[in-house]
Amino acid sequence: MNDGVTRRQVLLSGAAAAAGSLSTQLVRGEQTGSTSFSQHDRQASTEPSQNPNSKFSRFSRYHPSFGGPPESDEYLGKLVPGLRSSGLEPVPFIAPDLQTLSWKMVDGVKEFELRCTPVKQEFLPEKYMNVWGFNDSMPGPTMEAIQGDRVRIIVHNELPEPTSVHWHGLELPVEFDGVPGVTQHLIPPGGTYVYEYDLHQTGTFFYHSHVAMQEAFGMVGFFIIHPRVAYDPPVDRDFGLIFQNFFIPPNSWTADSMRMDWNWHTINGRSGPYTTPLICKHGERVRIRLIDFSPMQHHPIHIHGHTFWLTGTEGGRIPSSGWVPRNTTLVGVAMAQDFEFIAFNPGDWTFHCHMVHHMMNHMVRQVGPRIRGEEDMSTYLDTIPNRPPPHPSLDKTTFNVPGYPQKMQSKEMSQEAMQKINRRRETRGMRKKWHEGIKGLMTVVRVLPEEFYDLVMHSDEYIPDDAIFEAIAKGQYRTPGSS
Repeated sequence: MNDGVTRRQVLLSGAAAAAGSLSTQLVRGEQTGSTSFSQHDRQASTEPSQNPNSKFSRFSRYHPSFGGPPESDEYLGKLVPGLRSSGLEPVPFIAPDLQTLSWKMVDGVKEFELRCTPVKQEFLPEKYMNVWGFNDSMPGPTMEAIQGDRVRIIVHNELPEPTSVHWHGLELPVEFDGVPGVTQHLIPPGGTYVYEYDLHQTGTFFYHSHVAMQEAFGMVGFFIIHPRVAYDPPVDRDFGLIFQNFFIPPNSWTADSMRMDWNWHTINGRSGPYTTPLICKHGERVRIRLIDFSPMQHHPIHIHGHTFWLTGTEGGRIPSSGWVPRNTTLVGVAMAQDFEFIAFNPGDWTFHCHMVHHMMNHMVRQVGPRIRGEEDMSTYLDTIPNRPPPHPSLDKTTFNVPGYPQKMQSKEMSQEAMQKINRRRETRGMRKKWHEGIKGLMTVVRVLPEEFYDLVMHSDEYIPDDAIFEAIAKGQYRTPGSS
């Protein structure tokens, strides 16, 4: 590791030491003689050059760079390949918090079994909501196939009402399109229906009930069709996220699919900060496939610290001449978009919808005190019919401005709930209070130097809170090619 900071120092420094000791070593010059990557980068950026544009002419997968003019293949990392070779099969698809549906080969056909089921989904730790999905999961398990496969999907209806399944974006025989009345009879409760067809497309597709209120109740799942050989430039990570909205009234655990406003928001069935971070290595090329399966809400999706390229939709891969660079893009209802970028910027970066209420949870207008036995109703009773007074710290002339301070207030989570959030492998070494900034349609993309990636994902060594975050922030990591 750079600067003479060993893994043992990172591990044993503790939460306070991670914030102080490691940075103190940098300030005091307790290095072995090498210059930290961040210092070197700042120095290089100020060096004179005969060509004033030379420092922007190349793209680096390990630090901020430009990559030449917009016509360049390297511009903002557009066609910069991942760390794996071309000509290989695609990398595994990972949808955090969701399972992959197994299949068996029957007479040359890949056979899947889907069950349409009621689901108790844990949106937040200890907060189980009544929704519907597939195979006891909401969203349902991911289906994966290869271009050229023939698939057979046996659908069992275990719901209390009829249903059907549509294969969104697939070009298939009309009798298997899954539209009740138009192409098939509804599958009755307890009934079974078999869909079978060949796959000639590749891309990010999905399956869902074609009964509208069942869609609003959560019935969707990924259907990923891979090319036999990975597209160029090859990616090292292939993640999938499904964004959904639900209205669940206060003091209820059951989604109301008839509402036209939404107060609970989920990514792969969980609300932030219970969403599991996406983890990749520094320098890798990353793809994130995102599906908006909200009933009627679009999502302006934003990533911090990186610029991504739009490389695909629910219609398939976009020719590279049509790719668009963004760090915020609008994803509409029933649309899929694929984002690709080079993870050049180490750290913990939020990835989220930018609509205000979608960055919150259970955002409802209070018409009375919350019906909780332990709730203190004195503030409510004392302020009827007026609004609650501002906090004393804000009762100053300088703060006497239009608007009402929306101080965050919520029911405290139990210790067990906090452990579910903070004791996952994927969150090790993050800042101690990281979960306070992640809610609703928000998650985290962690770009980790290789030694920290292995430490987080492949070891059981103790990592103090803050340790890895502070080490990255202070440049205490090894960059490939550095001395």
